[in-house]
Amino acid sequence: MEELNQLILQRREKLLKLQEMGINPYPYEFSRTHSSADILADFEKLQEKEVAVAGRIMSNRLMGKAAFFHIQDMPGKIQIYLKKDEVGEKTFEVYKLLDMGDIVGVNGKVFKTHTGEITIYCQKLELLSKSLRPLPIVKEKVEEGKKIVYDPFSDKELRYRQRYVDLLVNPEVREVFIKRTRIISAMRQFLNQYDFLEVQTPILQPLYGGAAARPFVTHHNALDMKLYLRIADELYLKRLIVGGFDGVYEFGNDFRNEGIDRFHNPEFTQMELYVAYKDYHWMMEFTEQLISRAAQEVLKTTRIKYQGQEIDLAPPWRRLPLFEGIKKFTGRDLAGLDENKLRREAENLGVSVEDSWGGGKIIDEIFGEFVESKLIQPTFITDYPLEMSPLAKKHRQNPQLVERFEPIIAGKEIGNAFSELNDPIDQRERFEGQMELRAKGDEEAQVLDEDFIRALEHGMPPTAGLGIGIDRLVMLLTDSPSIRDVIFFPHMRPEQSNL
Repeated sequence: MEELNQLILQRREKLLKLQEMGINPYPYEFSRTHSSADILADFEKLQEKEVAVAGRIMSNRLMGKAAFFHIQDMPGKIQIYLKKDEVGEKTFEVYKLLDMGDIVGVNGKVFKTHTGEITIYCQKLELLSKSLRPLPIVKEKVEEGKKIVYDPFSDKELRYRQRYVDLLVNPEVREVFIKRTRIISAMRQFLNQYDFLEVQTPILQPLYGGAAARPFVTHHNALDMKLYLRIADELYLKRLIVGGFDGVYEFGNDFRNEGIDRFHNPEFTQMELYVAYKDYHWMMEFTEQLISRAAQEVLKTTRIKYQGQEIDLAPPWRRLPLFEGIKKFTGRDLAGLDENKLRREAENLGVSVEDSWGGGKIIDEIFGEFVESKLIQPTFITDYPLEMSPLAKKHRQNPQLVERFEPIIAGKEIGNAFSELNDPIDQRERFEGQMELRAKGDEEAQVLDEDFIRALEHGMPPTAGLGIGIDRLVMLLTDSPSIRDVIFFPHMRPEQSNL
């Protein structure tokens, strides 16, 4: 800590010296003509041409009256050669007061050094931002054609807390987030091809619904009312189907007051889609196409590797009914069992259950314990028990089930979909059943939404709905082991004060 304070003090002293020289260490703008990637890609055209680049100093080698240093911009790095005789004494003195991490603008000519490195011969140097806090020094060396990194900025907790530093010194992290944006863009393009309308629904809601989860609660002072951060977009999006739209989707952040682990963050991104006159069979085929197309667009392949596992996202994906999956991996047939028998089966399987849980939640726990992690290749788990899905239509062959599927890849579900329930009388009964579970202590059971039922009473056409967890999909397509690796600023425990 003392060493860090000393380094910060030294940088502040340099800042004062620069200001005494009449240098503004934080100017307003700089006109760039090229990025590092532009110059490296078009060297033949740009050789001996003047360019203007800007970036952060990431290496520094002073040699008497000359210097080599690298600057890093968003796409990469490029070397700068600076000579006192070319830039003048004052600019050279400014350069000597610069540190790793400072942001500079460079005007100069493109050339190639005798070692073959594309470089800019600096004719003008401008300080754009003085860095007062040192960056971690990450050293790289190429040995036998392989890049070896020394002293990496690799402390996971520090990287998540200081994502700005993580992005600066770990280029592969920037690439993950660039791919994240491209994945979302590819999905949007695919959805727009079908003329679906992208919409926005309320984040602050007087009632929360659309999922089994505990909400975050807040208060609106002017209206003196309790509000909830949404846990899902579903009920508002289906109101729009009632309103006459044939297809609507939303990329939005949802909030659930639950634990934090590799696959869960209290704030997460979800894409929800609702299409009139379709059912869950249609939505399964659509989901295969949506995800495989996104992979093809961003990665140029549907064959990926996730945490050492080879996975093929190309359609068609396997369809596996829930109870068949449980029987396959546990040897037990749970179909049609009442709650008491399900509790005994869970006990025999060594699965602990809570008194407040209904039969549906017990089945879900058994599935999660014995089946989910075994499903590596893309699989649609279909046909869930009625109690587990209060917003889904009853199965047309078995009224004890609903027409629902979850796409599971690499042992984790990445979405949820239904043939949507549009019978307002049935929907009210389902909500009332959920309220009974709440009365027994299930805090995640859904609440009765009178306005949503009123909307259904106006008539909603047959509808298929889909939700995709964007963070989990990005994890999959970037081979990232934790949800924190694909969220810029994941939630963390409060930082211990060093003061």
